[in-house]
Amino acid sequence: MISSFANLAGWAEEDHVAALAAFQSGCIVSQDPAMRSACSRARALGAVDEKGARVFFETNFRPAPAAHSGVLTGYFAPEYPARSTPDADFSAAVRPHPADMTVLPSGQGDVPGRKLVRQVGDEGESWVYPDRAGIELIPPVEALAYMRPEDLFFLQIQGSGILDMPDGRRMRAVYAGDNGRPFVPLASAMVRRGLLSAEQASATSIRTWLRQHRADAQSVMDLNPRYVFFSLQVDDGTDPAGASGVRLTAGRSVAVDPAYHAYGELCWIDAVAPVLAGAPKTYRRLVLALDTGSAIKGQARADLYLGRGDMAGLEAGRVRHTLTLVRLIPIGSTELGYGGHEAIPASGGG
Repeated sequence: MISSFANLAGWAEEDHVAALAAFQSGCIVSQDPAMRSACSRARALGAVDEKGARVFFETNFRPAPAAHSGVLTGYFAPEYPARSTPDADFSAAVRPHPADMTVLPSGQGDVPGRKLVRQVGDEGESWVYPDRAGIELIPPVEALAYMRPEDLFFLQIQGSGILDMPDGRRMRAVYAGDNGRPFVPLASAMVRRGLLSAEQASATSIRTWLRQHRADAQSVMDLNPRYVFFSLQVDDGTDPAGASGVRLTAGRSVAVDPAYHAYGELCWIDAVAPVLAGAPKTYRRLVLALDTGSAIKGQARADLYLGRGDMAGLEAGRVRHTLTLVRLIPIGSTELGYGGHEAIPASGGG
């Protein structure tokens, strides 16, 4: 049982200065009074040395581990080439939020706790919004841009990313809604079909396979019925904001399940035993909960944001580790451990 910081594997080796800077940047989003008080003290410190940063965490928080182990994965802000008009290679439309889509309030859907997204007809009739395969059959209206199909698929998984246009413009694709269908990962399905081995089933390998097997790729991508819509903004070169509305910090921000965690929570992740080839052996560090995602479900489940671009994507695609998640409770909080929290809908992450 983890009862003190001395019991946290890797705590002595942590870069507490970097952790404190990330906390100072994102903690203001918390709605918990005790956490907001700790946040105010952290921001009042300004820049401190390694000893001062470590002392801050050890005197202001206490560890509260999850009851069981879970899974750590990684995500990133991808950068992909895109076009204003379609061609043989750039054939997949980046679709805006559809005018014929409506979302019922939480609790009114067919599945408790899941929003119900419906398609509304010309006469006001409605039905469950189509899955990925059904949407792909609908000609795009006012497409925002066009991408390679496998690139669009992974942009939808990440929830946001950067589009590089031939004229030099760089546009940020921002999550604008989804069709309400559950996220289904391709890795296990492709392994079962013998398309990839278990050790090969990283995001990079999946994307490469889809690129090299265009004739069969759509039927494979259709195994994931979830479809994400976007809006476009001019890219300012910074990291994207999470569902919390706060900008993510590479290597220090995680997406979590809002049923168990609130935005602004401080956590220690201890992730070991990687499944995929080429992955780092461990991830041990302080992180801040600033995002959520459709595939991030459970008390001991986290998705680590690793930054922008290809190198971040290469690392993120290899992260699948056994996770011990330790929530850091502010001293003076009345909370005893893990509980439920309200959060706004996901913007991305996994």
